[in-house]
Amino acid sequence: MPIRLNLLAEAQAAELLRRRDPVKRVMWAAALLISCMLVWSSWLQLKATLAKSEVGKVEAQMKSSTNDFRQVLDDQRKAVEVNQKLTALKLLATNRFLNGTLLNALQQATVEDVELVHLKLAQDYFPIEEVKPRTNAADNRIILGKPGTVTEKIVLLLDGNDSSPNAPDQLNKFKEVLASNPYFRESLARTNAINLKALSGWNVSPVSGKNCRFFTLECRFPDKTR
Repeated sequence: MPIRLNLLAEAQAAELLRRRDPVKRVMWAAALLISCMLVWSSWLQLKATLAKSEVGKVEAQMKSSTNDFRQVLDDQRKAVEVNQKLTALKLLATNRFLNGTLLNALQQATVEDVELVHLKLAQDYFPIEEVKPRTNAADNRIILGKPGTVTEKIVLLLDGNDSSPNAPDQLNKFKEVLASNPYFRESLARTNAINLKALSGWNVSPVSGKNCRFFTLECRFPDKTR
């Protein structure tokens, strides 16, 4: 039987041993793992960049919406202020004091021997500052304010004389006529509406030349807040 000799057996064995070296396998595995990590890291970086771009767009939209919302709130607040001022003007126009109506009522309230020589209408106004509407920072809710108001105080002073023999008998009757007049009955205050502020002794009237007693009546109107 022929004997075969493999002269390269030793070299082949060495090469096989080299190929089976565990260190080399680990290095290849490590290189592959590192490559995978680099690919994954690049993918994450790309994803983060896209997400950041999307966040920027959303923030820009939110900022634009916030500005529009604030503009709407400002417009609503201005509309509320304008409506309050219009309401106040309407109240002032419809409830203003009319001197003509007062003079007409005085012409209808007359008593014999009582003469009116002077009248004074004192109108005083006491303003109260307005409370402007504001926006609640917590929930952006508009808190309505209060319009400015004015308290009107009106006092009518009537100067005249009573030339009756038993003055001030006719003056007392004149007070009753004033109190029963429809205009004064509806317009004057409910209590202490007509008060005698001054009553002189006997004098001579510079108009009629009769003996008379001068008087001053105070007629108080109820306070009105507008």
